[in-house]
Amino acid sequence: MSADSYDQTYDDGLVQLDRAAITLRRYHFPSGTSKVISLASIRGYKAESLGLFTQRFRIWGSSDLDLRRWLPLDVRRPFKSTLITLEMPGTRPSPAFTPARPDEFTALLDVLLSQRG
Repeated sequence: MSADSYDQTYDDGLVQLDRAAITLRRYHFPSGTSKVISLASIRGYKAESLGLFTQRFRIWGSSDLDLRRWLPLDVRRPFKSTLITLEMPGTRPSPAFTPARPDEFTALLDVLLSQRG
């Protein structure tokens, strides 16, 4: 599939993806400010189903006890299906989030990451 097949942006109100960056709204605790992550800083990502009890009901903050991932505020997370964790060298905890339309998000992210060269 060519990049021309895509709108080149994704925005579900909490997660925004464009040619330059991923913006995670309501990321920082307690201020709720956004985190902007340059696509150049992303090595890859992992998409996985939300656990029945583990990450699904974690509304904001660390998704596990050892602070491997940080989740932005998302009160609709219990109704979502897919957790995306970004692989970013030197960043701990890793940013993780639940896009509303995970298939659309990951398809566009794959295209944009492949265009980096």
